[in-house]
This record gives sequence, C-alpha cells and structure tokens, in this order.
Amino acid sequence: MTTTPEVATNTPEVLEEFSLVTAVTRLDFLARRNNHVVPVGHDATDDDDSWGAIKDSTTTLDAEEALELLALGEVVARKAHAGRPEGVLAALRGGAGWAAIAAALDVPPPYAWDEFADWLAEQDAARERGEGLLDADGVTAARRLAGDRPRD
Repeated sequence: MTTTPEVATNTPEVLEEFSLVTAVTRLDFLARRNNHVVPVGHDATDDDDSWGAIKDSTTTLDAEEALELLALGEVVARKAHAGRPEGVLAALRGGAGWAAIAAALDVPPPYAWDEFADWLAEQDAARERGEGLLDADGVTAARRLAGDRPRD
C-alpha cells in the first residue's frame, strides 16, 4: 500500500540544482506518464511523440511522483523567468526592436524595457558583490542596445 507523503521531499529548492534542460526533461517524462502517454518504466523518448505511443493502460503517478511533477514545474518556471533578460539581450543583439520583444513576452513595450533596465541595474549591484552575468562594459553595451524607453 502506498502512503501519501505529508511533506514533499522534492521541493523546488532541492530540485533547483538541476539544469533547465534536465528539469524540463524530467517534467516532460512525468507529465507524459501522468497523461498516459508513456508506460511505467519506459524512459525512451524516440517514439513518445507518435500517436502510437499512447497506451490504454493506466500510468497514473504516485503521490511522490506527482509532488515531484509539481515542484519541477515551479523550478522550470523560475529558471525560465530568470533567463528572460538574457533572451531580451540576445534579441537586442540580433537587431530586434522593443515592439517585437514586447510581443514575444506578451507585455507592452515600456514594461519590457523597464524590466530589462531593472535587470541591468541589478547587474551593476551584483558586480559590486563579485557576482553577475555582465561586467561594466557589458552593462554599458546592453544599455546602448536598449536605447530610449519606448512610449506607451
């Protein structure tokens, strides 16, 4: 008999050590099992995207796996959100304008610009602590790429 865990052992803090790719892969595997796409004990992904892979048998998750699925969803969301400014910077470097960036984020252009400007300010503060993704020249270059704040 399977007992329901009172406290999740796989919390986002525990699972955050996974890379985004690893977390997404495991999340996808558990979600497919939960949706009856992958039979229990099946780790191969080469045929999982075909309709023939859907089985009639039940493959519901136990409580521990369901809690892991939930925690992994949170980890993926956090990591994806944390990577947003890097995506904006990549788009700017590639020549995208704020209207296109904002459309990709589904936010108004001024909001996208403000969020990116806030991240650049955080990079300055992080650099002073010996952390951060961008050095001073990188922040200056990113500010130049960002240009003036778009109008509403």
